Amino acid sequence: MGVLRSTQSLEAEVEEMRAALLLHGGAGFGARRSGGAAAKRAARPEEAAGAEARTVCVTGGTSFVGFAVVDRLLRHGYNVRLALETQEDLDKLREMEMFGENGRDRVWTVMANVMDPVSLHEAFDGCVGVFHTSSLVDPGGISGYTKHMARLEAKAAELVVEACVRTESVRKCVFTSSLLACVWRQNYARDRRFPTTVDENCWSDESLCRDNKLWFSLGKTMAEKAAWRAARGTDLKLVTVCPALVTGPGFRRRNPTPSIAYLKGAHAMLAEGLLATANVERVAEAHVRVYEEMNGTAGGRYICYDHVVRRAEEFAELQRQLGLRAPAGSRVPAASEPDGDDRAARFELCNRKLTALMSARRRCTYDAYIPVSYE
Repeated sequence: MGVLRSTQSLEAEVEEMRAALLLHGGAGFGARRSGGAAAKRAARPEEAAGAEARTVCVTGGTSFVGFAVVDRLLRHGYNVRLALETQEDLDKLREMEMFGENGRDRVWTVMANVMDPVSLHEAFDGCVGVFHTSSLVDPGGISGYTKHMARLEAKAAELVVEACVRTESVRKCVFTSSLLACVWRQNYARDRRFPTTVDENCWSDESLCRDNKLWFSLGKTMAEKAAWRAARGTDLKLVTVCPALVTGPGFRRRNPTPSIAYLKGAHAMLAEGLLATANVERVAEAHVRVYEEMNGTAGGRYICYDHVVRRAEEFAELQRQLGLRAPAGSRVPAASEPDGDDRAARFELCNRKLTALMSARRRCTYDAYIPVSYE
């Protein structure tokens, strides 16, 4: 494994990167906003030549998903610029294992606040693609998310995509959303004979999320919609990846707060066949594969999961691993067993779109049950 450079050298590199970006930026961000970044982007070849065509920026690169996406990009031969928000992120990066011997010379750091358009532009300038994997979590407690944070995440999504649009070098953006932006829907008529398919055409009901205080689901839904609105009518190519609960080696240690926030309302998702997990490596590979196909057939949204949780005991194991305890005497019916309520909606998850893109030999949900290890 590679060895991280010292904090001082990283900070020096950040300052050097800022100086280079400002020099390259000419009249600055304000001039680009009003001066035809789209026209300049359109005048470029479809893909730039040399190293520039392989340079991308990743927000949230120290997060569980972001780290895996960076690692996968390096394996695919990309040059990666990590957009870090705070000194704490820089310290966290220093504490982590590096991305491998082949990656250490192709990773750079730059400071950028997702709520600051100027710093975003400076971070993105010179990159042909942006992977927005960062999201907001509550560092102060187990709740993981608040109503206020949902609004902040939506605003951050809007600003990130707008910065992509206004940065002439950026042609493509891959936005990390969540399956939670698809699954929270009102119940259907009780005489429905077959499960309703939940796929990329489905959006979570924001009113339902608010009424049930599902703030994490609301934030993901609002953020993804804000990203699509910001990209509408521009020449920026945008796709969104909507992963299920992200698991994998170390997820309990490295991703506890978002995981706990994801599982709010999980009892209902389990009962309706909508609780699924996605290994972090598959999620990262999906991001890169979608990005590479955006000049071809890839577009729109992509639901990403590799296992549907069907049994109550498996859900209980997830809770145990995250330190969550079910109320005494409570029992949650799994999707595969009756719950005594004919009115309960039944849904069927579908990831055919991503499966086809990745050429995976998997069927659309309701696969044979195979015990899954999350660690």
